[in-house]
Amino acid sequence: MRRRTVFSALAGGVLLAGTAASTGVATSPPGAETVQLSLLDNSINQPEGKNQASAAWLEETVIPAFEEAMAAAGTPVEVSFEGRGVDDEDYKSQLALDLGAGEGPDVFSIDGIWVGEFATAEYIAPLADVVGPAADEWDGWAQINEAVQGNASFEGQRYGIPQGTDGRVIYFHKDLFEQAGLPADWAPTTIDEVLDAARTIKEALPDVTPIQLNGGVAMGEATTMQGALPLLAAAGGQVYDEESGLWTGASPAMLEMLGTYATVYGDEGLGNVDWQLLTDGRDQTFEAFANGEIAMLIESDYLWRSVVNPETGNFPMEGRDEIVGYTRIPAYEPGGALGGLDFASMSGGGAWVLNPNTEHPDLAWELMTFILSPDVLAERYSETAQITARDDTNAAILSNDPMLSFVASEVLPVTHYRPGLAEYPAVSVALQEAVEAVVTGTSPEDAAADFEAALADIVGEDNITQEDPAAVAPSDSGATDGSAPAASEAPGTDAPDDSAAPEPSVAPDTGAPVDTGASADTGAPATSAAPGDTAAGTEP
Repeated sequence: MRRRTVFSALAGGVLLAGTAASTGVATSPPGAETVQLSLLDNSINQPEGKNQASAAWLEETVIPAFEEAMAAAGTPVEVSFEGRGVDDEDYKSQLALDLGAGEGPDVFSIDGIWVGEFATAEYIAPLADVVGPAADEWDGWAQINEAVQGNASFEGQRYGIPQGTDGRVIYFHKDLFEQAGLPADWAPTTIDEVLDAARTIKEALPDVTPIQLNGGVAMGEATTMQGALPLLAAAGGQVYDEESGLWTGASPAMLEMLGTYATVYGDEGLGNVDWQLLTDGRDQTFEAFANGEIAMLIESDYLWRSVVNPETGNFPMEGRDEIVGYTRIPAYEPGGALGGLDFASMSGGGAWVLNPNTEHPDLAWELMTFILSPDVLAERYSETAQITARDDTNAAILSNDPMLSFVASEVLPVTHYRPGLAEYPAVSVALQEAVEAVVTGTSPEDAAADFEAALADIVGEDNITQEDPAAVAPSDSGATDGSAPAASEAPGTDAPDDSAAPEPSVAPDTGAPVDTGASADTGAPATSAAPGDTAAGTEP
């Protein structure tokens, strides 16, 4: 009965503001031939199927409501749903082949990290080129933070509309902080304050690991997204600059980031080296945090809504809402984060995109904006609150979850996204190797130099920013003496490249993308899946 009520509301006029009735698409004369549109998503509406909830939403709610609304507006449309439910890389490869041949669906989902790669290959085109002025006039843009719009943009142009996203924060145990004499409302304004808190924890609670900062190749993309890139952004840097088209090598910001790893895992012993080298190390850190054995860790909202969820988590925390605190990742110096901001984060997520070869660009645009209209999107997440790209939808569906509301309102405005280029997965692995080198005893300077050499092999020397890292000395936040001790022998350090691997085993749905509209938490594949259900582990 509920489904029928929702369907009737969607089709009966609540959402007609997003259809041909109000956007100027010409209506058809009585008896006109029905227009055929195709919709592709990497989901399948079968029990235990990949992203089954997303497929059910599209098939049972979105498509029928859109068809009825368009019929009422005088423009009959029939939408065929192409649900795949396959490995993310297979989905991506087949889609690229279809688009490259001038074929493919009218509207389709991709991971935001594919946007730049697909745009460069001319598989997709700027929305304004496909549908004209309507693309920039859509009222939904006002509800999508500019930073979040970046997940479906490339070189300053919008190629799609993001559906969902996530954000990285510093989680902390309020009870452990209290025992160490630290405030329950802790909100650091510099990385030095974070490290000082870790030192206080170590002195007061010697049996507790003060901070977990993902730091090894075995942790794959989780090292890049939950460690290297957020800290790089906090230092004012980025791994790739869209404006210049250049990659970042051994820059001062890179040294700052690597220096922090040296501080955490070096002589000060603020983190556990061994966890970083184990194939299940990330799972172990999740369990340790849930058990009160880690005081702080940087993770995405995936930890909150999935890992330590009191009801459904892999490591459920009774009293989570009272015990677990969260705060933004601060800059190394106020105003020193990327974009001149005081804080930084990294996000993942998926997007809906139009086929530039569609025979019906106006109607394809109507379908895509209908999918991403507030009521339709809210229906998707009516039972499992997750962060969407829209501020109005987040306000409606996240009101009972202060943590997700915090990410939506406070973290997304300061977030950044990975470069959506074909070279990125290999660059990410090189970053992971540089971080692990520091964690196991290499100096930040040597690790940065090795990273730049690896980067040159990947992207070419001419495509790297030429900076003199000695021109700006790292702050006290990062040791640069290579004092990290050698790690003990750890099994399973030859982990595969996580840029194409699923999230750690802790997530039951990590092979299948978690339904976040975002990389649920990047240990995520750099080549993750669909927008409404992008690969677990943004995080992707």
